[in-house]
Amino acid sequence: MSECLHVSELPRPEPTPLSSTCLECRDAGAHPVQLRLCLTCGHVGCCDSSPLRHATGHARESGHPVMRSFERGESWRWCYEDGSIV
Repeated sequence: MSECLHVSELPRPEPTPLSSTCLECRDAGAHPVQLRLCLTCGHVGCCDSSPLRHATGHARESGHPVMRSFERGESWRWCYEDGSIV
């Protein structure tokens, strides 16, 4: 995995998840496919395979570039600004 400038700016330790599901999907009556955790603020949103793509929306609206998978057994991270796994 390559490092990006945004990884060094992440809070340590990781923020506590604000929810165990995508609250925007829940409120819209949609079902998230997989979840992503914002590594800046702890927001949990649905992935781009989900109909409403709330993790991407959160990254765009908040300016928080790095999320990680919030699925059991997965620890990869994605930088929306760089468009790469970090």
